[in-house]
Amino acid sequence: MIDIRKFDSLGHADHGWLNARHHFSFASYHDPRRMGWGRIRVWNDDEIAARNGFPPHPHRDMEIVTYVRAGAITHQDSMGNKGRTGPGDVQVMSAGTGVTHAEFNLEDEQTTLFQIWIETDKPGAQPSWGAMPFPKDSRQGSFQLLASGDPEDGTLTINSDARVLGATVAAGGSITIDAQPDRHLYLVPSGRVRVNGVEAGPRDGIAVTGEAKLHIEAEDTAELVLVDAR
Repeated sequence: MIDIRKFDSLGHADHGWLNARHHFSFASYHDPRRMGWGRIRVWNDDEIAARNGFPPHPHRDMEIVTYVRAGAITHQDSMGNKGRTGPGDVQVMSAGTGVTHAEFNLEDEQTTLFQIWIETDKPGAQPSWGAMPFPKDSRQGSFQLLASGDPEDGTLTINSDARVLGATVAAGGSITIDAQPDRHLYLVPSGRVRVNGVEAGPRDGIAVTGEAKLHIEAEDTAELVLVDAR
């Protein structure tokens, strides 16, 4: 099954400094048909104005992945961590027993990012934070693993049976990735694509299950972010 969630059908909240689209029910947006996808609970497409951001707030027992599409975000938390994550790079926070963090765009330009929450497999774990650079040119024409539940894979680690991947496909090009039919995959492209022949537009959500393979054809040059979860 491939279900296209059109960008203009997503939940929307404009707070002035934050223009957010919600792929799943979040905050004041509630749609009982979009409560999550497998273990994926939140996928927010956020535009954060220059010199603005999220003040300190708490989380617990959730795996939170931030993928920066443009600009940069600066993180600070109650564990003493601080770091700046730029375009194409990723940060992860395992909230575990509880952590308070702030996320600010300290740049002089707008920052656009995906904030993705995945349900944890280890409730009550010690909280942690990490970030890594992932140059976009290293994933041209192929998916690169950005984060996963496998601590031995050399990428960022989350406490969940899930993988976060990124790729770039040139206009007229294609990319194929194997899938397991019992998994839940969620893909968001930056340009027009066809997934197993099904058309999707820029920033649409593409929810997939029951497929053994995804063949993605790009009508525009497209940046792809994919989460594969139980």
